[in-house]
Amino acid sequence: MSETIERHEFGAEVGRLLDLVVHALYSDREIFLRELVANAADAMDRRRFEALTSAASALPPDAKVRIAPDKEARTLTVSDAGIGMTKEDLATNLGTIARSGTRAFSQTLESAKAEDRPSLIGQFGVGFYSAFMVADRVTVTSRRAGSDEAWTWASEGQGSYTLEPATRSEPGTDIVLHLKEDADEYLEPYRLDHLVRKWADFITVPIAVVRDGKDESANQGTALWRKAKSEVTEEQYEEFYRSIGMNFDKPWATLHWRAEGQLEFSALLFIPGSKPFQALDNERQSKVRLHVRRMFITDEAELLPPWLRFVQGVVDTEDLPLNVSREMLQSTPALARIRRAVTGRVVSELATRAKDAEAYQSFWENFGPVLKEGIYEDFERRGEIAPLLRFRSSAVEGWTSLPDYVSRMKDGQEAIYYLVADDAEALKSSPQLEGFKVRGLEVLLLSDHVDAFWPDQLGTFEEKPLRSITKGGLDLSKFALEGEQPEAPEGIDAFVAAVKTALGSEVSDVRTTDRLVDSAVVLSAGTGGPDLQMQRLMRRAGRAGAGQPVLEINPRHPLIRALAAAPESEVPQAAGTLLDLARIQDGDSPRDPAAFARTVAAALAAAHSG
Repeated sequence: MSETIERHEFGAEVGRLLDLVVHALYSDREIFLRELVANAADAMDRRRFEALTSAASALPPDAKVRIAPDKEARTLTVSDAGIGMTKEDLATNLGTIARSGTRAFSQTLESAKAEDRPSLIGQFGVGFYSAFMVADRVTVTSRRAGSDEAWTWASEGQGSYTLEPATRSEPGTDIVLHLKEDADEYLEPYRLDHLVRKWADFITVPIAVVRDGKDESANQGTALWRKAKSEVTEEQYEEFYRSIGMNFDKPWATLHWRAEGQLEFSALLFIPGSKPFQALDNERQSKVRLHVRRMFITDEAELLPPWLRFVQGVVDTEDLPLNVSREMLQSTPALARIRRAVTGRVVSELATRAKDAEAYQSFWENFGPVLKEGIYEDFERRGEIAPLLRFRSSAVEGWTSLPDYVSRMKDGQEAIYYLVADDAEALKSSPQLEGFKVRGLEVLLLSDHVDAFWPDQLGTFEEKPLRSITKGGLDLSKFALEGEQPEAPEGIDAFVAAVKTALGSEVSDVRTTDRLVDSAVVLSAGTGGPDLQMQRLMRRAGRAGAGQPVLEINPRHPLIRALAAAPESEVPQAAGTLLDLARIQDGDSPRDPAAFARTVAAALAAAHSG
C-alpha cells in the first residue's frame, strides 16, 4: 500500500450502526439512489449559496447530477458539481455515522435571508451509507470549491475506511458504487431513469442518466405546486393530475395553495372526476404524496384521513423533521398541524362547491359513501361533514341534504326519520314507509354500505335526533292521517297474543301498529337495540346480540281481519306465514323457503278450487 494512503477506523459503534443501516433501517433497496441524489443536490445548492459571497464557488452553467452505470466494470457513479469536500470533511462527514455536513451547514443559515437559503434536503448522515445495501465497496472522490486538492475516501463498510490524495479537474464529488452480484438492475439506464422520476422528479437541479455514452435528462425539475397559481395553466394541472394518479379523466376540483407562517408547506391536490378503477374500499389509506423540499419521501404519510382517501396530489414542506432513514416520519406536532390544515382545506372546498347542486351531484355519486365514513371516524369534524351529505328521499326527487330536510319538517316533528336497506330501489316501496307517507312525513332513504353505522354516531343534526323508522317506539299518533282508515276488528288483541305464543322465541314481541296502510305486517327493532339493518349485518357476521325482531300487525288489513275471525287452530300456521311475509318485505329469506313455497301453493290452490 502506498505511504500516502491513510487507514482510519470508523467512529465508535459505527460497525454495528452500519450493519443496522444496511440490513434493517431501509425497507427498500432502491432508496439508496434517492439518498445519493439528495446529497448531490444539496451540495450543488450549497455551492450556489456560497457563490453569493465568493466568485470562486460559482456553479458551471451546465452543472448537473450525473448518474453513470458501467456494466463491464459493474460500477455505478453518481457525480455532482457541488461544493465538494476537503480531506477533513470526508473524515468528519463519512467517517462518523449520523454526522451530516448538510445538517451542520444548515445551522449556519439561521441568520441568512430566506430567499438566499439553498433548498437543503438531507438532515442526517446515514443516507450515504444506504449505498452499502447494493455495493460491497464505495469510493468517494471530492474536491472542495476554492481548493486545488482532491481526496478519495474508500470503504467496504466493514468498520474502516481509507483516505488518499486524488485528482479532480473541477470542484464536486464522484461516488462510485462497486455493485453486489444481486444488484444488476442498477446497471440498467431505464431502471435508473425510473427511480429518478419516482423519487427526485421535481428536484430543481438537473439530473442526467448516461445511456449509450450520452447524458439523457431524467427529471422534470419543475414543481408545479411551488409556482403561483397564476403561472400554471389548466393544461399543466391536468397533465400533472394524470401523471400522479394514472388518471384519464379531468379533475373535478383542483386545490393549489401555499401555507405560510409558523408552518410552511405547498399543496397541489385533486378531487378526481370519476371513480378509480380500484375500489376505494380495498385500500383505506390516503395516498397523497409527501415531499420535503421537492424530494419525494413517501405516499404513506396519511396526510389526509381515510374518509378523504379519494383526494390525490402532493404536499411539500420545508419544516417537517424526518427520522434517520427518511422512510418513516416522526410523530411530530408539525406533521399533525399539516394534516389538520390540509384536511380543513379540503373540507372547506367541498362546502363551497356543495352550493352548486348540479356540479356537486357528480362528486357525491362518485365518493359520497367514502365521505360518510368521516361521520363515525372523525368526531371533531362531524359537524362540518354532516351538511355535505346527500340522500334520496321519500318526499322529493333527486338528492337532498340534512339542512334541506330540516327546513321541510312538519310542525311538531321532532326527529329526522331515515330508513336503511341494501337495495336503493326496494326502499322506495318499502312497507316501512306507509305510515309516514300517509301522514306526509319525509323519510331519508339510505342504501350505502356505511349507512348502518354513521347515523347513531352523528346522533343529532341542528338539535334534531336521527331516528331509524324500523326501531320500535315511534309514536306517529299526533300526525293526522291523510284519508279515512277502517276500524280495527274485534278480537284483535286475542289474535295478537295467540300469534306471539305461536312464534315464541323467533320474535321479541308481537303488537299492532298504526304505521301500516297497504301491508298486513312489518318487522321492527326493539326500542333500545340496533335497528333492523344493523341486526341483519350482525347476524351475517355471526355476532351474538343481534336480537330478535318485533312483528307488527296492521289490524285494519283484510288479511288480518280474516285471520282474527278464523278458528284459533289456524293461528300457528298463519303466524309463521305472517313472519315470513314480513321477512321477505325487508329483503330477507323465509325461515324455510321450501315450506313457505308449499304454503303459498296450497293457498293458491284453495283459492281457485271449486
